[in-house]
Amino acid sequence: MRRSVKLAAVVLSGSLGIASLAACGAKANTSSPSASGGSGLKVGMAYDVGGRGDQGFNDSAAAGLDKAKADFGITTNEAEAKTGESDADKQQRLENLVTAGFNPIIAVGYTYQPAVDNVAKEHPNVKFAIIDSDDPSQPSNVTSLEFTEQQSSYLAGIAAALKTKTKQVGFIGGVQSELIKKFEAGYRAGVASVDSNIKVDVTYLSTPPDNSGFADPAKGKSAAQGQLDKGDDVIYAAAGASGTGAIQAVAAKQGAWAIGVDTDQAKQPALNAYKNSILTSALKNVNTAVYSYIQSVKNGQPETGIQRFDLKSGGVGLATTGGNIDDIKSKLDAATQQIVSGATQIPTAPPAG
Repeated sequence: MRRSVKLAAVVLSGSLGIASLAACGAKANTSSPSASGGSGLKVGMAYDVGGRGDQGFNDSAAAGLDKAKADFGITTNEAEAKTGESDADKQQRLENLVTAGFNPIIAVGYTYQPAVDNVAKEHPNVKFAIIDSDDPSQPSNVTSLEFTEQQSSYLAGIAAALKTKTKQVGFIGGVQSELIKKFEAGYRAGVASVDSNIKVDVTYLSTPPDNSGFADPAKGKSAAQGQLDKGDDVIYAAAGASGTGAIQAVAAKQGAWAIGVDTDQAKQPALNAYKNSILTSALKNVNTAVYSYIQSVKNGQPETGIQRFDLKSGGVGLATTGGNIDDIKSKLDAATQQIVSGATQIPTAPPAG
């Protein structure tokens, strides 16, 4: 469920920015500093499709923003993308945040890269961060916050391989992009490290430039049902809000397991009815990256360049909620140590064919 819009007393330019955000099809959510006292920092957040309430990627970013607001007393403005929008729409959203006086501005998702590059060039005194993307030619006022998704996905693959009874597991990707292929590659490699004879069925919900696969729970549910019908009994969905549909389908199949993504989905209130069917979740701690970046700006020493969050630093990991992987903990711990030490190198692209 999304938060209702909260209007705070802001300067005229901020009000105009909010109106413009609404006009370009985005939902704006502006809030004042917390009662603990304001820092004077105004942070803008531009969500990917699905926005706050997707139970995963966007919600993790929102959690980092919420913690920064509570700890630092910042003012925030949130806006979200709509399915099928153009780069021009994204650019206008960022321009509106700049006009409203927000600095820094955090763009959630790789689809914002062209818009971030353009707006950052026009406003060199405004700091930007983009999650899940980096452009070698991006302006120096843009910071990339990236993750080693293949590492947590590898661990998820090991868990799937050790839990499957049918020797068939599934992977559902929201959009067939280079980013989501990292999830697929890690998962397949993890499965193969346990038993190369286990079959991995792969389904993508959309192909760029169509990013609707991140925001279509019905399509996610249908894809999962198709894999269940083939005999897959463990399904990992890296599909944003669409993954909630996959979890619903798996929960209706006795003996089947779902693997969540980005957040600990067994703890998400909206997924409470299905938590007993969630084996684990491949964690991607976007909240940590967002909080760290905002804190660095507040402290006057902003993170720059590419900031990479990996298994060693706690940027990614595997959830243990429910105790469903307690019996295979020793094997997962051993695999984790091999990754952290560098002994295990995980592919970032799935095998050809």
